[in-house]
Amino acid sequence: MQSAQEARPRARSPFVAAVLSLFFPGLGHAYAGAYYRALGFAAAPILILALVLGIYIRAGQSDLLRILLTPGVLPGIFVFNLIALAYRIAAMVDAYRVTAFLNALAVSGGGRLGRPRIVLHPVSVAGLLAAILIMSGGHAVVARYDLVASDFIGDPCVFLSNTASNANCDDGSASADPSASQAATPPADESESPEATASQPPSQGTPLPDSTIPPWDGTERLNILLIGSDQRPREGTYNTDTLIVVSIDPTTKQVAMFSLPRDSSNVPLPAGPLRNAYGSTYPQKINSLFTAIRNRPDLVSGNNRTRGYNGLKAVLGELYKLDIKYFVEVNFTGSKKVVDAMGGVTINVQIPVVDESYPSDTGRLSRVYIPSGIQHMTGSEALVYARSRHSGQGDFDRAARQQRVLTSLREQADIATLVPRIPELLAAVKATVKTDIPQGDLAKLAGLADSIDTKNIRSYVFSYPRYGTQQVEGIYKYFPNVARIRAAVANAFKADPKLEERRAALGEEGASVWVLNGSGNSGQATAIVGYLEYYGLTASAPRQAPDKRPSKTQVVVYNGAESGLTSTIAFLEKALKTKVVLKNDATIHADIVITTAASTPNLTAPSGP
Repeated sequence: MQSAQEARPRARSPFVAAVLSLFFPGLGHAYAGAYYRALGFAAAPILILALVLGIYIRAGQSDLLRILLTPGVLPGIFVFNLIALAYRIAAMVDAYRVTAFLNALAVSGGGRLGRPRIVLHPVSVAGLLAAILIMSGGHAVVARYDLVASDFIGDPCVFLSNTASNANCDDGSASADPSASQAATPPADESESPEATASQPPSQGTPLPDSTIPPWDGTERLNILLIGSDQRPREGTYNTDTLIVVSIDPTTKQVAMFSLPRDSSNVPLPAGPLRNAYGSTYPQKINSLFTAIRNRPDLVSGNNRTRGYNGLKAVLGELYKLDIKYFVEVNFTGSKKVVDAMGGVTINVQIPVVDESYPSDTGRLSRVYIPSGIQHMTGSEALVYARSRHSGQGDFDRAARQQRVLTSLREQADIATLVPRIPELLAAVKATVKTDIPQGDLAKLAGLADSIDTKNIRSYVFSYPRYGTQQVEGIYKYFPNVARIRAAVANAFKADPKLEERRAALGEEGASVWVLNGSGNSGQATAIVGYLEYYGLTASAPRQAPDKRPSKTQVVVYNGAESGLTSTIAFLEKALKTKVVLKNDATIHADIVITTAASTPNLTAPSGP
């Protein structure tokens, strides 16, 4: 018999035991004193946590993403999440019941009067139910993220490799009117007059058999076409205004980006039905090719959702002499949502953007000014920065800015910061992106993308004058220099990246340079023009003699152009070993006039790309 002086054992709280098991299965049992039961409930979670922690330490965030994208993993996580929820509920309820039982057992004197009666207090039971609901909410969030990700990866309107031609997808790539004159009509933000409607080539008869893309083997050079589309359903237009080929060497992790201006004409066509129909080159602007061929099964293989993209890959592959494996298309309008879902994007604006006639969403022209320096932009602001084309060198400058937006987004795509935004981000991507990348290759590509150093990407914009000539009278057209472009692509990973950076910087400033022969040495001005064009400047040697022969090289910058030509002036002063002079003269229509002398250095373009 218990003496009156003996203290009654202190009761443990079943609710506290349940809450402790909420944090980790088995803690509540240990709190109640049921140590063997605690070990039994804790053993499985400890082993799983050790396994996950080991994978994380060894693999890191990038490999975890690759694992998540492996087929079958997301459905497995969903099932595991349900099992884990049931297991944790069982641990909480059992900890509650065991604690209540041990309390009753202590009160009854060790069970000498029979099995103790467990009293369940309503407030304590309500607390238990509340704790279970709180814990279940966390598992519900995980399940939602898992379902959203699974739905995205399995969406046939995003991943066209598994899309039937009659898939019910709301986009303009397959539904826009094929008879629209868009194939030859520039978008609304162009200032030139529209071209005459191009006639369609005659039908060649039997549709081509469908073709299957050979899977990427993980070792060969991978080429992916990035397409920025400008869709205007009310105008019946669907222009592929941005065409960037990303080329990746998986062995060296080197990356090059090749941008072809949307106004490029006479782009060579591959042998076969396309060349038979149009001739050796496509006569219209390249941004119209998609619409011209998407409903022509006799010209390009694929269904009505993939044919236009297959044609673009084939034509650009012929131009660059590359096997373009996949494409990724982003709709300009929807890209704003993607950037906003990522929390905006920070871009180093190297050259100020001034556009006096940017087409706003209302159709009216408005003024745009983006100063140089580090700028954090919303989706709308980033779109304006990427699309403005009435400043600098127009499309050429715009192509460089588009590449900068892409690399900035890649640099800031940190998994940890994006996790809370996953539903919003994937919803934006679903409404914006289409690709033919097979779902089974997503894991490999995610691992490859994370291994790329974005600070060492080699950027090529195939712009005038180095990579082509222009037609400025009437409808503007750009005619690429195919041989020079192919040489640049072939040597992209061999060329000096500093040379490409210099070309890009000088090309962005867009100075117009005249070179006058003041020395009397035949061919001197022409040689210097070739040298300047090699480094990305727009130069010419007009047949115009200077008023007098100078004793030393003269470099004159006219009419205030020096404010936007910092890199160009520094380059010319170093190359020609002289200082620039500033003048105002309304009769001079070039930004810079170089007058050579007998002492002018002999400058010739180096051989090679």
